[in-house]
Amino acid sequence: MSDTLRTHVLEVTTGSSEVVTDLTDECAAFLRQAAGGRDGLLNLFVPHATAGVAILETGAGSDEDLLAALRDLLPADDRWRHRHGSPGHGRDHVLPAIVPPHATLPVLGGRLELGTWQSVCLVDTNVDNPDRKVRLSFLG
Repeated sequence: MSDTLRTHVLEVTTGSSEVVTDLTDECAAFLRQAAGGRDGLLNLFVPHATAGVAILETGAGSDEDLLAALRDLLPADDRWRHRHGSPGHGRDHVLPAIVPPHATLPVLGGRLELGTWQSVCLVDTNVDNPDRKVRLSFLG
C-alpha cells in the first residue's frame, strides 16, 4: 500500500436535540480499510459552521456534562447577533471556536491510539440541521 491519503465521508443524522454522537466505531471501521495495519494519522473534519469534534469519555455522563457546560457558556437566548433559525441559534455558530471542527489522532498498527476511556465524538448543538458530514482522512 502506498503512502497516499485515504478519505471517507460519514453521513450522520443528529436529530432535533443537542447531541454528542460517538464516532469511534466508524473511525475504527474506516481505519481497517484505509490503514492496512500501518501507522499514521487520522484526521476528522466537520464541514459545518455549527458543529465540532471532541475526544471525551461517553456513557458515564461526561457527554451530558459537556452539553450542560456548553449551555451554560453559550445560552440559547437572544444575546446573539447572528439571529436566523431557532431562538439562540447564534450560539451554534460560536461553538466551533470552543469545540473545534477537526481533530488529528495517532494511528498505530492500523488502530486508533486512544486512551482507555476516550471516544471520538461529533458535538452538535444546532437543532435546525440534523444532517451532518464528517470527513475521515488517513495518512500513512
